[in-house]
Amino acid sequence: MACARVFTRTTVILVSDPIFGEVELTGSKDELTDLAGMVARGEGFVGSEPALPQDGDSLAGVEVANATGPGVRIRLDSPRRTLVIDGDPAARALFADQPHAMIAAMAVEGGGHRHIDHCPGHLHLVEDSHPW
Repeated sequence: MACARVFTRTTVILVSDPIFGEVELTGSKDELTDLAGMVARGEGFVGSEPALPQDGDSLAGVEVANATGPGVRIRLDSPRRTLVIDGDPAARALFADQPHAMIAAMAVEGGGHRHIDHCPGHLHLVEDSHPW
């Protein structure tokens, strides 16, 4: 489950949900735009603010890296408590639309929710990707 709310901060809130095995991302329009740019470029790191204890297990941040692919892989680096997004340039360009879709949903729905996980036939997200 991915959720975006409009707040002003310099970091996102990134929580690993142990019950559903997903990562929930909360960020402002500017933060999600920055994340989309990092995904498109294939490099960068955005830190995460601690979440409220009842919200789950806070992660340190999101790291984006270039990889040979094919596709984008989302994985949870547990020792570093970091969500890692890597992939080839073409797949990352497609995946960079996801934060933009969250921004658009914020304007329409007042919340901005996207559930991102692999589905058969996905052109850009590999099968063993961590749900977001």
